[in-house]
Amino acid sequence: MTEAARPRRGAWRRVGDAWYRVLSTLMVVALLVLIVPVTLQIFSRHTSLVPTYIWTEEMARLMFIWLIMLGAMVGMRERLHFVVDIWPRLSPRANAVVELVSGVATMAFALIFVWAGWEFTEFAFYRISELAELPLWTIHVAWPVLGVTWVLFQGEHLVDMARVALRSPEAP
Repeated sequence: MTEAARPRRGAWRRVGDAWYRVLSTLMVVALLVLIVPVTLQIFSRHTSLVPTYIWTEEMARLMFIWLIMLGAMVGMRERLHFVVDIWPRLSPRANAVVELVSGVATMAFALIFVWAGWEFTEFAFYRISELAELPLWTIHVAWPVLGVTWVLFQGEHLVDMARVALRSPEAP
């Protein structure tokens, strides 16, 4: 397909694409970083070769939380969250309408994550963890970031479904 014939992607789609690539990379990095403190914990418990480190539990918890949140963000973009089908096979337009209704509910849930997650993060701004002395906001900020990301990715999906739902029946 030539450049002129290729449909243009909007600025928000390009932002979404770039953010998706960043999230996918961060997910791999978080998994690799998670391996370090967990490995240190295992070796320190079963051998005397590695001293017992106290900070490893908190670092593992931080990385595990971020890994889950990053996975949830990527899953929203890839539409990999579980779906319960209660309708028989629907036409593309009818399916788009059902997706719009459920998408609005998902969007409301995402906005709750943004609002409540920010309050959760504000609570932790000037606090540190007990053992590793990590700033707690670095853990808590995962919730509003998740919410904002869901708003972006769910918004893309809602726009796509609205286009399908509003398309004339004769259109291919």
